[in-house]
Amino acid sequence: MFLLGCLDELLFGASPAVYGVLFLPVCVLTALWVRAGDVLSAPVVAPIAFAVGLLPVAEGGGGLPGRLMGLVTGLATQAGWLYGGTLAAGVIVLVRRVRWVRARRRRG
Repeated sequence: MFLLGCLDELLFGASPAVYGVLFLPVCVLTALWVRAGDVLSAPVVAPIAFAVGLLPVAEGGGGLPGRLMGLVTGLATQAGWLYGGTLAAGVIVLVRRVRWVRARRRRG
């Protein structure tokens, strides 16, 4: 997500909407690619990755305090993308987990 944030800043002038749109497929792919044993960690990692990737996109004044204020503002204004991506990852991993548990019960 950090690399996508840097790419967004480079190509689209740090557009939060573009960053949010890019976040959704990353969440889906993360939920699909994570190992079966770690499947429940995908919805936890998604918001952390969103915040880290938002650093280059966040508009802020000079220095660290300005950047942190931009990050907090970005998290507040882009909460819909954050919740949507986390919800998508959560639903996918729950379905994967249920299927995995059912397959184990059939075998054992």
